[in-house]
Amino acid sequence: MTDDHNWSAPGGPAPQVPPAAPGTPPVYGPPGAAAQSNAPPSPAPPGAAPPGTPPPSAPPAWTPPPKPGLIPLRPLDLGTLLGAAFRVLRRNPRPTFGVALLVQLVVTVVSLIVIGGPTIASLLRLQTAAPEDESAIVAGTVAFGLFSAALAGLLGFVANAWLQGIIVIEVARASLGEKLTLSGLWGHAKGRVGALVGWSLIVGLVLGTAVAILILVVVALVSTLGPLGIGLGVFLGIFGGFGLLVVSVWISTKLSLVPSAIMIERVRIRAAMARSWALTRGLFWRVFGIQLLVAAILGIAMNVISAPFTIAGAILGALVDPTGARTQSAITAVVIVYIVQLVITLVLSAIAAVISTAASSLIYLDLRMRKEGLDLRLTAYVEARQTTSADLANPYFPDSTAGTPSAPPVA
Repeated sequence: MTDDHNWSAPGGPAPQVPPAAPGTPPVYGPPGAAAQSNAPPSPAPPGAAPPGTPPPSAPPAWTPPPKPGLIPLRPLDLGTLLGAAFRVLRRNPRPTFGVALLVQLVVTVVSLIVIGGPTIASLLRLQTAAPEDESAIVAGTVAFGLFSAALAGLLGFVANAWLQGIIVIEVARASLGEKLTLSGLWGHAKGRVGALVGWSLIVGLVLGTAVAILILVVVALVSTLGPLGIGLGVFLGIFGGFGLLVVSVWISTKLSLVPSAIMIERVRIRAAMARSWALTRGLFWRVFGIQLLVAAILGIAMNVISAPFTIAGAILGALVDPTGARTQSAITAVVIVYIVQLVITLVLSAIAAVISTAASSLIYLDLRMRKEGLDLRLTAYVEARQTTSADLANPYFPDSTAGTPSAPPVA
């Protein structure tokens, strides 16, 4: 039996390895293992990692941005923006389309009562009035009609501003994956509807004043300069009206995001005007193009849907009363056709109001994502909401930190 000098008992001292002869390369391996080869290890190829370096991990796969609700949290392209504007109706129809239809119905009925009632009464009175009283009755009717129209217009401003505020809040909260009821949306909009109504009145007042000044100037030229004034009045009316239209479109586009800033950021009217002007800087044609495209789509759709009923009403009137005798059956048919057209107009107007307001709100979110990185803040908010039950700071406030617990804002 040969004597193995490298063996040792378990737990004993390490084996004594005899020293290698001079010039012999060292043996690599565990203690006591026989050398497999006396050749030195081959050098690593150029650019290779040194021995013992772990293999590199694979690069992370690309993942799309999150889409917790209405839109993906990234800058929006045209198709995504238009699709989301139309999807607002289908996603939460009761507080959007239902409220819009109710608002349009109330405004229409009140306008008919306020304007139509005095007009019908004055026409009936003219039939029995003396000839010398006709001018006074007509003047009183016109004055009261103007007052009634102004009152109906004020009601329309208030109702449409309230509807606009609800739709803006719906778009903002739906982008975070929330689906609120009307009371929940009103809770977010409470305290800012007054500012939105004030902004609507300012827009109407400024536009009406500009048109009135142009009309007064044209009338003054025509009445004071005779034939020359007529030519100047026509020239000023055409080119002045066109210039007023261009300026109005430019300013209204630059300030089209004011309602969104008022409702979402809860700022005052002056600050909202500054925000809208800053967000649209350098992106005017994008904002104008999208709004024009939405208006064209809605206008064409409304005309295509309502045109058959208008044509059918005219044909029905001609069939029922071909001689124009205004019989009872003809009047009944005309009333029925008018009611049907009114209902269709109300439905289409409600749909158009929701989609146009939603499109402007989505443009506002898109511009903030492009210029302020709002998509990153919204993503952090959504992720933090999934891991905590505390109240989080409103991610739409410019000075807030998304995902940071805080008390809800005070209106």
